[in-house]
Amino acid sequence: MSAGLAVAVREEAALGEGPTWDATAQRLIWVDILGSRVHTYTPATGRRTVMATEQHVGAAKPCADGGLVVNLRDGIGRYGRNGAFAWLLRDPVPGRRGNDAAVAPDGALWAGTMRYDEAPGGGNLVRLDPDGTACETLPGVTVSNGIGWSPDGSLMYYVDSPTRRIDICPTGAELAIHRRPFVTIETGAGFPDGLTVDADGCVWVALWDGAQLRRYTPDGTLDRVVPLPVRRPTACAFGGPELRDLYITTARTGEARPHPLAGSLLVLRTAGQGLPGVAFGG
Repeated sequence: MSAGLAVAVREEAALGEGPTWDATAQRLIWVDILGSRVHTYTPATGRRTVMATEQHVGAAKPCADGGLVVNLRDGIGRYGRNGAFAWLLRDPVPGRRGNDAAVAPDGALWAGTMRYDEAPGGGNLVRLDPDGTACETLPGVTVSNGIGWSPDGSLMYYVDSPTRRIDICPTGAELAIHRRPFVTIETGAGFPDGLTVDADGCVWVALWDGAQLRRYTPDGTLDRVVPLPVRRPTACAFGGPELRDLYITTARTGEARPHPLAGSLLVLRTAGQGLPGVAFGG
């Protein structure tokens, strides 16, 4: 494996996704979408938990009061600290499920969807504000994926995977009108999936079917490539007490002969400096 790369959690997740550092609990949260599981991992102690959800779960993010907000098949829900569940936005569409999500600097949740068959235009991107107000910010996407913001919060990054692009848009501008390509992944290198932005404003992206992570500088220059042992990395996020370690989720689904580590949670030690996360304010 690449220098500094290690296995944080050995697992056989069908579709591991959405690593997120929970600073309050000092743990990493991630999901197995098709396994309907929310996983947590505490690096300091090695403690792990696994919580089953009643539906496929595209993402799970910490709430300000200690609960979890989840992007499920039929909409967005919330688990309280006592485990009680409530829907925040229920919008079932046959053949569609929740996918990647992220919490903006203002505490709003941006949550994407996609069709199981990946039909073009079958997904969308929704913003859910802490007060419960919901707005469809981007209709007609195919595989709504990576979402992130620049360190000063002025720019938003977004991935619709089949376009092979990471797009960029001024925060607060209408995505459907003002988003433009930031970088385009060349044919044969895989598809952009989940992403994170570091303290230098560089964008790290996992390449599905590309067996690598890439880092792009704020002007779109590729300045680092991290080869991975698995073909289908899905997302990455900085974690640990100093936000120096980069955690990487991976998938086994669709692999005839998956690598033994496919589905595990990997970690790239001292990869850089991450940005403090924001908990969902709702």
